Amino acid sequence: MGKIPCPLPFQSKQKSINSDQFHPIYSDLSSSSSLSLSRSSSSLHSQPSLPSVPSLTPLSTHSELLSNTFCVSTFTGLSSSVFCLSLGGKHLYTGTSNGEILLRNKDPLNQEKNHSIVVAQKQSKSSVKSIVIFGDKLFTAHQDHKIRVWKIDNHDDDIEASNQNYYKCIATLPTLNDRCMRLFSAKNYVEVRRHKKCTWVHHVDTVSALAISSDNSLLYSASWDRTFKIWRISDFKCLESVWNAHDDAINAIALSKNGYVYTGSADMKIKIWKKEQGEKSIHTLIATLEKHKSSVNALALSTDGSVLYSGACDRSIIVWEKDSGGDKMVVSGALRGHTKAILCLCVVDDLVVSGSADKTVRIWKKGIGKSYSCLAVLEGHNGPVKCLTASLDNSNSNSNSNSNDFGCGNSYEVYSGSLDCDIKVWKIWVP
Repeated sequence: MGKIPCPLPFQSKQKSINSDQFHPIYSDLSSSSSLSLSRSSSSLHSQPSLPSVPSLTPLSTHSELLSNTFCVSTFTGLSSSVFCLSLGGKHLYTGTSNGEILLRNKDPLNQEKNHSIVVAQKQSKSSVKSIVIFGDKLFTAHQDHKIRVWKIDNHDDDIEASNQNYYKCIATLPTLNDRCMRLFSAKNYVEVRRHKKCTWVHHVDTVSALAISSDNSLLYSASWDRTFKIWRISDFKCLESVWNAHDDAINAIALSKNGYVYTGSADMKIKIWKKEQGEKSIHTLIATLEKHKSSVNALALSTDGSVLYSGACDRSIIVWEKDSGGDKMVVSGALRGHTKAILCLCVVDDLVVSGSADKTVRIWKKGIGKSYSCLAVLEGHNGPVKCLTASLDNSNSNSNSNSNDFGCGNSYEVYSGSLDCDIKVWKIWVP
């Protein structure tokens, strides 16, 4: 895998820029024109926006909101599309469409260790849809309906190109023990299609998303089979399956610190679940959020869990906030600017990062009241932006070297993966 430096600062080709001053690009209201789309079309195609939801991104810009944003490098050479990204310690993990799990040093400026190695790949080469990390375990969701658990072994955080395929797969969920325990009782079987049944511990379609509970004891998995399941991390046992949670494929799942589970689906709905206290201790439906007019592809929660962001094929990011009573999620408005489907979202501090089928990444920041500003539009990918992850750059935040003419601020690193087989690393400096 190679590395190509990007020009900096990075901005739209349509405008010239003075290298001494970066002017952020602010989002505009979406065009009122809409694109027709059949029900079976891919989420990479755009659908009509949401005229009934007020925009939270005003047309007027705010001069006090500036960001020094540039692309540090581009990681090239992957043989297949990038489907998911995850940060773990000093490393960036990548899941690809051909089933590879790649590891590289997350510091793009570390030339000595700035190469990528394949740490795991199953013979089936089933696409990796999601990656989450807990301790020395790496959990991956796959298109072949399986969840795999890998033992992380990074040899004292050193990446050696010669150590190929050294991660050991220690479990495949559901485990053999889980499957055998459910075989002999009829009550453990559910109908997955006409004249076909299987035990409830199995996913029967692509596992699309994973999330770990705030106490690190449970793993949640969402699937295109319209279910989400809960697994105990200590022994990988399946504790619960919420069957027919949606009317169509579940694309995203998000967990809050106070126990709420949010699921987003191709049925255009977001559902909120909460675990009952008592003997049954199962998840029950609390509320259904219906504003999107097309498939919901991505969900992200604010740090305190009070704000939910949802991205869909309607080109809008809807902002949901808790009402005055703190019990319900209500629509605050929409973030508009992307010209095609929203495919991924992530939150770091008070910034929201979105990736789209329009091949761009946008950085959003909440302003006064309910308003938001688009601090920057990051262009450079040659394909839809499929996945994002971000972190605070502690090495540069509030440093004098970064202040210069901008004053004090925070520096962030954003990693974007695309169907063009590239990963880009962006530096975001926010005063």
